[in-house]
Amino acid sequence: MEEPLIRDISDTARWVAVYRARETERPDAAFRDPFARRLAGERGEQIARAMPMAEEAAWSFIARTHLFDRFILRAVEGGADLVVNLAAGLDARPYRMTLPPSLRWVEVDLPEILDYKEEVLAAEKPVCALERVRLDLSNVDARRGLFARLGGSARQALVISEGLLIYLMRSDIYDLGRDLAEPAGFRHWIVDIVSPGLLEMLKQRMGDLVRQAGAPYVFGPPEGPPFFERCGWKPIEVRSMLKTAAKLGRLPMLLRMLALLPESAGAQGSRPWAAVCLLSRS
Repeated sequence: MEEPLIRDISDTARWVAVYRARETERPDAAFRDPFARRLAGERGEQIARAMPMAEEAAWSFIARTHLFDRFILRAVEGGADLVVNLAAGLDARPYRMTLPPSLRWVEVDLPEILDYKEEVLAAEKPVCALERVRLDLSNVDARRGLFARLGGSARQALVISEGLLIYLMRSDIYDLGRDLAEPAGFRHWIVDIVSPGLLEMLKQRMGDLVRQAGAPYVFGPPEGPPFFERCGWKPIEVRSMLKTAAKLGRLPMLLRMLALLPESAGAQGSRPWAAVCLLSRS
């Protein structure tokens, strides 16, 4: 039997790392991730070459990384003393960003992906205090215990979940949001979301590949960012990936005109739309 293009959820992290590597190699890079090429490995390159929409979708990953970087830096400058990265994957921000040595950074993910990253980056030194927690976030009791420990030790913690929520059921995200809103120290949460229209487009073009890996695309809330108000989080800033990519000069010609159209931060319906949102505890 032929091996699937994407074998498991960890392969999606290798695939996305390729986009960070390619952006880093541009003279006008929107960010620099000198570790991305090593972390992606040959497996990541194989996936990126074979993936439908591989080149057409590159701009969205660049915009997403850029926006997460900006929100993180602003939070740290505003006094955040802890960053909790849920489903951290092959993210190398504790190594590549300009962060204070006193900052605590906690990566949470499955053992296999963190073991792989630890091996690849064994000779590198993070710029801040880094802790890795091997945990399946679907283990509710374990994650609540972790959140209580971390939230109780931080004055102002920032939670990030880049590229995670699209794989989770609506009810699971609600429960996760409620759990994150419980510790007093958890103040802000950065998420990325897609509209129902974009979700359907992604399912049509790439749905079979990610479903074979046991990670189907499922979350595209009809109400948009206000969904999170139900679980204790209020959107305070919403940044369109399309408009961000346009400002960075990364959009294909056909999409540049679309980026000129006005957008709202609420329900998007059938319109293909994606954004990075900064949430604050309600």
